[in-house]
Amino acid sequence: MAGQQFQYDDSGNTFFYFLTSFVGLIVIPATYYLWPRDQNAEQIRLKNIRKVYGRCMWYRLRLLKPQPNIIPTVKKIVLLAGWALFLFLAYKVSKTDREYQEYNPYEVLNLDPGATVAEIKKQYRLLSLKYHPDKGGDEVMFMRIAKAYAALTDEESRKNWEEFGNPDGPQATSFGIALPAWIVDQKNSILVLLVYGLAFMVILPVVVGSWWYRSIRYSGDQILIRTTQIYTYFVYKTRNMDMKRLIMVLAGASEFDPQYNKDATSRPTDNVLIPQLIREIGSINLKKNEPPLTCPYSLKARVLLLSHLARMKIPETLEEDQQFMLKKCPALLQEMVNVICQLIIMAWSVEEREFRAPTLASLENCMKLSQMAVQGLQQFKSPLLQLPHIEEDNLRRVSNHKKFKIKSIQDLVSLKEADRHSLLHFLEDEKYEEVMAVLGSFPYVTMDIKSQVLDDEDSNNITVGSLVTVLVKLTRQTMAEVFEKEQSICAAEEQPTEDGQSDANKNKAKGGWQQKNKGPKKMPKSKKKKPLKKKPTTVPLPQGKQQKQKQANGVVGSEAAMKEEEEDISDKGSDSEEEETNRDSQSEKDDGSDRDSDREQDEKQSKDDEAEWQELQQSIQRKERALLETKSKITHPVYSLYFPEEKQEWWWLYIADKKEQTLISMPYHVCTLKDTEEVELKFPAPGRPGNHQYTVFLRSDSYMGLDQTKPLKLEVHEAKPVPENHPQWDTAIEGDEDQEDSEGFEDSFEEEEEEEEGGD
Repeated sequence: MAGQQFQYDDSGNTFFYFLTSFVGLIVIPATYYLWPRDQNAEQIRLKNIRKVYGRCMWYRLRLLKPQPNIIPTVKKIVLLAGWALFLFLAYKVSKTDREYQEYNPYEVLNLDPGATVAEIKKQYRLLSLKYHPDKGGDEVMFMRIAKAYAALTDEESRKNWEEFGNPDGPQATSFGIALPAWIVDQKNSILVLLVYGLAFMVILPVVVGSWWYRSIRYSGDQILIRTTQIYTYFVYKTRNMDMKRLIMVLAGASEFDPQYNKDATSRPTDNVLIPQLIREIGSINLKKNEPPLTCPYSLKARVLLLSHLARMKIPETLEEDQQFMLKKCPALLQEMVNVICQLIIMAWSVEEREFRAPTLASLENCMKLSQMAVQGLQQFKSPLLQLPHIEEDNLRRVSNHKKFKIKSIQDLVSLKEADRHSLLHFLEDEKYEEVMAVLGSFPYVTMDIKSQVLDDEDSNNITVGSLVTVLVKLTRQTMAEVFEKEQSICAAEEQPTEDGQSDANKNKAKGGWQQKNKGPKKMPKSKKKKPLKKKPTTVPLPQGKQQKQKQANGVVGSEAAMKEEEEDISDKGSDSEEEETNRDSQSEKDDGSDRDSDREQDEKQSKDDEAEWQELQQSIQRKERALLETKSKITHPVYSLYFPEEKQEWWWLYIADKKEQTLISMPYHVCTLKDTEEVELKFPAPGRPGNHQYTVFLRSDSYMGLDQTKPLKLEVHEAKPVPENHPQWDTAIEGDEDQEDSEGFEDSFEEEEEEEEGGD
C-alpha cells in the first residue's frame, strides 16, 4: 500500500539546489551595494571642475593621496570568492543527474517503444551476457535489465507498469529534504546543537541588540537625541539668541563629546593648545557655569569654530579635530532650526502667556551661522571675501573705490568688463580669470510667487481663517549665464551715437544685476492701474424705458424687454411709422448688447472655472509626484575656501512678517534645486480682513550675500456667511413631501366639511 516517506539527501543533489539559491540571494545584492565604486569617474569629475574649485579645501583634501586602505581590497576578495562559490554550485547543479525519473523499461533495454517480444528477448540475452555478475558485469545494471525484461514480458508486471509507472506496483510517495544526512546523524548531534546555539542565541541577539542600542540614540536625521534635548532646553531658555550665544549652544552638541561619540577625540595636548587659542581670540565668555556649554569638549569645539570664522592658523594637531567639527555644523544647525520651528508651533497652539516662542532673529541667526561656517567668515565681513585672491589687504581697493561702490557680489557682477578689470587691476591675468570663473559659478535664483486658496470655489478670494497656499517656483541659474544675456542685450542697445548721449541711454547700458538685487521696487503708477472693465454699448432709451431698466438694476432679459416695449407702445400709441421702426431697431440693439454682455460674462466665468480646475489638478499632481518621486539631494557643489567637505547647495524658503518680526510659514529646506523647483508654503490667513504685507525669504545655507526677498501682499476679505438653506442640506425625501402635501389636503378637506355642517 502506498504511503509517505521522508528522507534526507544522502547523495547531496538536492542540497546543491538549496545552497545555490541561498548563496545567490546573498552574493547578488551584496555585490550591488558593497562593491567599491570606480574611482576613475570621480577623478574625471574633479578634473573638470578644477578651474573653479581648485583652491577649495575640500578639493585639495580629495586630491591628497589617501592612506592605503585594505577594506576595499578585502571587499573585492570576499565578493569574488562568493561569486566563485556560486558559479561552482551552479555548475554542480547543471551536472547533477535527475534522481526521480519516469521508469521506462524500453530505455533500460535500449529498445524503441513497440518492439516485438522476439526483439525484447534477443536484446535481453545480449545485455545479460554483457552485465552478468559471473562474467564480471555490473550487478546493479543486471538487476535493472532483468526488471525491465519482466515488465515487458510478464503480464502482471506489465499491467503494474502501465497503471502505476512501476513493475512492482504502487510505491510510497517520497519527500526529500534539501539537507545532507550528516546534519541529523547522531554522531554529529552535539556539534550541530553548538552551532545552532551560537548562531541563534549569541550572535543574533548581540547583533540586533547593538544595532538597536545605536539606533535609539539617534533621530531620523542622524543627530543624537541628547543633542536635540540640549538645543531645546537652551533655545527655550534664551528666547532671542545673538550670534555669540548661538555659537556657544551649537558647540554644546553631544556629537563633540567623546563619551557619546567615539569619533570625537580628546588629547592631553588640548590642555595647552586650547588656552593659547583663547588668548588669541580674546572674546570667549568663561564665567557662566552652564553645563554642558562649559565642559572641556564644548569649549574646545567653540574655540575651533571661532578660529575657523576668523580664518586663524591653528596647530596641526588640532586641524583634524577642527575638520571633524566643521563637517557636523550644517546638520546640527539644521536640527537647531527644526527645534526653533517646533517651539514656535507649540507657542501657537498653547494659549498660556508664560510659554514664549523664540524670535525670528534667532531663526535667521541660525541660517546666517550656517553660511558663516561653510565660508569661514565672521558675521559682518564682506561677502567679497568668499572669492579667491581677495583678502583683507586688497579688499579696501575694491570696496572704497572712488568711482564704484562695491559692497556685494551682485555689485561686482553688474560692472562692465572694462570697469571690472580696472577695479581688479592688482590681480594678475591668470588670477583675474580664476576670480571670474568662480564669480560666474555662483548661483542666481529667481522666485515666482502665486498665492491662492486650494479646494475652494473662489481660489483667488482669500477669506479670514482660510488656508492660504503660496506656490513658489524657484529657477536656478549661474551668474555667468544671466550676465551673458545682459551683456548681449546691452551690446545690442549700445550703438554709435553722438557725444551728447542722454542719461537714459547710460542707465540702459548698465548691467541689470544692480537693479535686480536692490530689493523690490515700486511699480510705476501707469503699470499699477487696473485694466478697465469693458462696458456694454447702449443706445439712449425713452424715459419710461430708462425707469424700468433702473428698477431691474440695468439688466433686462430679451423677453421682458419686448413685453415692456409692447406695454409702452400700447399706452402711448405711435405717432408715426418711423418712430415705431426706430423703437423696434433700438430694442433689438439693446437685446443684442445684453446678450453679448451675458455671453461674455458666461465665457469669462467658464474660463475662470476651467483655470481653477486646472490649478487644482496641478496641485494634486504635484503632491502625488512628491510622494512617489525621490529626487537626489546632489545639486551643485559649493565654492568654499575653508570648508573641509564637499557641500551641496541647499536653501531655506519661508514667509515672515518683517514689521511684526513673526514667522508666518515654517521654513522649507530646499535640497533638490538643480534647475527648477516648485514649493508650496501653507499658512492660515490672518484673523482680520484687510491688506497684509508679508515677505518671502530665500536664504542660502552656504553662501553669504546671496539671499533673496520678495514682497507678498494678501488682500483678506470677510468670511462668507453660512447659508441657512443650502440645496445639499435638504435631506427631505420626495415621498415624504408628497405625504405632507396629502396630509395638508386632508386637513383642509375636513375643515371645509365642518364649516358646511355648522352652516346647515
